[in-house]
Amino acid sequence: MPFEPSPSPVRATTESASLGAEESAADAGNRRVQGLDALELGPDRAEAERGAAVLALRLWSAAWPKLLAVAVVLVAWQAVVWIGWKPVYVLPGPDRVLGTLLEELRSGAFWEAVRTTMERAVAGFALAFTVGGTVGLLISRFTVLRNALGSLITGLQTMPSIVWFPFAMLLYGISEAAIMFVVVLGAAPSIANGLANGADYVPPTLRRAGQVMGLRGIAFYRFLIVPASLPMFVSGLKQGWAFAWRSLMAGELLVIINQQHSIGWALSQSRAMNDADRLLAYIFVVLAIGILIDIVFSRADASIRKRWGLNAT
Repeated sequence: MPFEPSPSPVRATTESASLGAEESAADAGNRRVQGLDALELGPDRAEAERGAAVLALRLWSAAWPKLLAVAVVLVAWQAVVWIGWKPVYVLPGPDRVLGTLLEELRSGAFWEAVRTTMERAVAGFALAFTVGGTVGLLISRFTVLRNALGSLITGLQTMPSIVWFPFAMLLYGISEAAIMFVVVLGAAPSIANGLANGADYVPPTLRRAGQVMGLRGIAFYRFLIVPASLPMFVSGLKQGWAFAWRSLMAGELLVIINQQHSIGWALSQSRAMNDADRLLAYIFVVLAIGILIDIVFSRADASIRKRWGLNAT
């Protein structure tokens, strides 16, 4: 067997020291790179944190007055319950109503009622948008139509929509069509007036500029009048939604369609059974949906006004 010399202790020590030095140098290099990365990412991270803090401050500034108002209302409500103005089965406290609302949120019937009501609301508002937008474009284009229909549209807008339900029930009976009829009559005039008034405020210089650029007929309204009218038109849409929502709630309370759960049907059933807890819970649902839709329209209105340079400075 051949003789293999054992490694020298001095050589092994030297190699170990060399490897240790190389590892130390590599670690030092990595630390320097990480330090440079931290320097590069530091300002970005700090800017992101400042942005998040500013956003949180803005959200809190916008939210705390509303939260304070809600707290004041709840305290006043509870105080009225405590003094015994009405029996608790007629005017329950906020805690009982909140408990009932939470129970309803866990039931399938509640979500079926909300779905039915929202489907009606979207369908009715879409139809009102089509009718109101078409009428608004026509009366903004033809002066004769404006003179003939302007006062009529304003009169329809000011009429309480509930007065149409007896006539709608004569026309369509107890049906979805009766509800849609009143929803459209309630919302379309506001949408038409919003578009027509917006077209009236388009500057003449902008109109002439569009004509010089060759815009005529439908293109003139599509690319100039309608975009320039958007701020006023969105305000009309917002008002139209408010009328549509009120008309729909009145319709669901008056036109009770069998085997169709809706928010209005739930309100009617709660009143019939003297269930004040459930009645108030659904009233708050109606209020919450109205507020959420109003927030959507308000955000759209603010965005359009900012884009058009109409924000107050």
